[in-house]
Amino acid sequence: MTAVIGTVVFFGLMTGSGLLGRGLGLLMAILLGIPFVIIMFVRNDLPGDEQDEYERDVYEQLRWYEGRYVLLDDLDESSGRLLARAQAAIGAVTNSRVNAEGLLDDVRNAVMLPAQEWEIARLLAKLSDLRTKHRETVSKGLTPEVAAVAEPLARALDSSEEAVLARVEALERYAANVTEAERAFLAHQQIAELRGRLHQYEELVAETGADAFVVPELERLADDADRLEQALRRSVSSAHEAFRHLEP
Repeated sequence: MTAVIGTVVFFGLMTGSGLLGRGLGLLMAILLGIPFVIIMFVRNDLPGDEQDEYERDVYEQLRWYEGRYVLLDDLDESSGRLLARAQAAIGAVTNSRVNAEGLLDDVRNAVMLPAQEWEIARLLAKLSDLRTKHRETVSKGLTPEVAAVAEPLARALDSSEEAVLARVEALERYAANVTEAERAFLAHQQIAELRGRLHQYEELVAETGADAFVVPELERLADDADRLEQALRRSVSSAHEAFRHLEP
C-alpha cells in the first residue's frame, strides 16, 4: 500500500512540474519506480514463504514423532466409533467431581487413563490398516485355495476388534461406576448443606408451632443423609474395583 501511494504521489509531482515528458524526468521515474515494484513483489511473496515454512515444520514434526501419534484419518468407521467411546468414558472420569476431590485414585487416573487411550488408538490404527488391505485383496476375487487362507485371517481381525472392544467396555463400566459415585457425591453435598441449616429449620418450626408437620420431614432428612453417605462409599468402592480391571 505504501509503495502504491508513494508511486502515485511521485508521478503526480512529476506531472505537475512538467518533467514527466522530458528525458530526465522519465529516467528518474524508472530509477525510483524499480524499488517500489521490488517492494511490492517481496511483500506479496512473504505469506507464501511463511506458509511453506509452516508446512515444512509440520512435516518435520510428523517425521520426528512418527509412531507416537494416531490421526483420525488412520481409522476406519468402526474403529473411529470405538475410539470415540473410549474417549467419552475417559472424559466422564477425569472431569468428574469425585475425581477432582480425590475420592478416586486421581494420580493413577491421570497416568493410566491416557495410557489406555493411546493403546486403544494404536491398536485400532493397526486394525484399520490391516482390515482395509484385507478388504482390498478380497474384493479382487479369490480362488478357493486363497479363500481358505483369507477366512481365518478375517476371523483374526474380528477377534482383535473384540479384544479392543473389551478394553473399551471396561473403561465404560468404570465410567458408569464413577457417574454413579458422582450422583451420590452431589446428593450428599446437597443433603450436607440442608443439614447445616437444620437448626434454623427447627427454630422456625418451634416459633411457628408447625412441629407436628415438619419434624418427621427433618428426621427423614437425617436418615437420607446417612443412606446417601453409605451409597457414596459403596459407589466409590465399586469404582475402585472397576478400575482394577483396567490394570495390565
